[in-house]
Amino acid sequence: MAAQKNNVMDKLVSLAKRRGFIFQSSEIYGGINSCYDYGPLGVEMKKNIKELWWKSMVYERDDMEGIDASILMHPKVWEASGHVEGFTDPMIDCKVCKTRFRADQIDTSKPCPVCGNRDSFTEARQFNLMFKTYMGPVEDSANIVYLRPETAQGIYVNFHNVREATRRKLPFGIAQIGKAFRNEITPGNFIFRTREFEQMEMQFFVRPDEDEQWFEYWKKERMAWYSRLGLKQDKLRFHEHGKDELAHYAKSAYDVEYEFPFGWNEIEGIHNRTDFDLARHKEYSGKDLRYFDDQSKERFLPYIIETSVGCDRTLLTCLVDAYTEEEERVVLKLDPKVAPIKAAIFPLVKRDGMPEVARKIVNELRGEYRIFYDESGSIGRRYRRQDEAGTPYCFTVDTETLENQTVTVRDRDSMEQQRIKIGEIKSYLAERIK
Repeated sequence: MAAQKNNVMDKLVSLAKRRGFIFQSSEIYGGINSCYDYGPLGVEMKKNIKELWWKSMVYERDDMEGIDASILMHPKVWEASGHVEGFTDPMIDCKVCKTRFRADQIDTSKPCPVCGNRDSFTEARQFNLMFKTYMGPVEDSANIVYLRPETAQGIYVNFHNVREATRRKLPFGIAQIGKAFRNEITPGNFIFRTREFEQMEMQFFVRPDEDEQWFEYWKKERMAWYSRLGLKQDKLRFHEHGKDELAHYAKSAYDVEYEFPFGWNEIEGIHNRTDFDLARHKEYSGKDLRYFDDQSKERFLPYIIETSVGCDRTLLTCLVDAYTEEEERVVLKLDPKVAPIKAAIFPLVKRDGMPEVARKIVNELRGEYRIFYDESGSIGRRYRRQDEAGTPYCFTVDTETLENQTVTVRDRDSMEQQRIKIGEIKSYLAERIK
């Protein structure tokens, strides 16, 4: 069973490269471990996921603002957050094959899983996961800066800036999408765990006595969001962090988990971070980050409810969930909102004016949706290519089109076909995508 599930991942990785979703970074130089480039379809799909998240978090709400904080921040930020001192994983090496492992993910009483040697592991040592670099022309300790390991701190240090600029009252949230970097010891499972990744994070600031009700609210909201992505509900679940799992700053925490071919794993974290972050930044910066409540005349540090989603993990989840092998085809049954290409337009043959009509349809739809035009190969082969790309609808211009201005539209999932008028194509897509 495990081999069969791994085979699914192997097939998905192959499809992702073949169809232009995801490539190994720097592949022509042999690649670089756990770094990936998003190709023409991958970048479109990733954009769709980010736009859906932003729409649900910012546009559809009246208690949310957005920011885009700098990747490089003052090094004191990471001292205050605890990352300089405590953002570490225990690391061990095999002294024979030199492979590096996380100490908490391997049984040192057993042989090395790579070379098979026994008693070959070093003692565990702590390894900080932050990438260091230098700002300015001199590479010394005074000029050290870090590539941020999370986007959340950029929100905390801008709490008062956002609140004062927008005149927000509690409760309100700040949302952000951006790159983060972690020097993972053992990245893997394709784009599930990488060293460069994109986060979609939201920090919701509340009164301390209202934290539990808002925590429950956001649990429900976030789980409901995954149904908008079209994910199978029986593949999703909550995992509550036990006392031994809770981060030092968390009062309570839940993960949204998905059942991947390699097992149940986290795709989103929902945390009650209390006032830990604002208190630390208040202490280290010397700035008073307390909130003044006009009605109660109280001054206090808000509690924070965090929702943290990995964009890359979400994209992988959508691909895994959509990957389907049928008797005669492989198809990605992506939700139309997520699918990179919304429609493909085909002339049945490359003559009799059909390509010209098809091109005209493409030009009318372009600007509204990502559209693909294809006149190469048999119609069946063209359908199969779009099935693998996850394109939900294919429109074919044929002889009847020239007679009555109708086209054949084929549904990706059911493969059923119907005829509609050319003038109805826009509304047909709008109804099914938006």
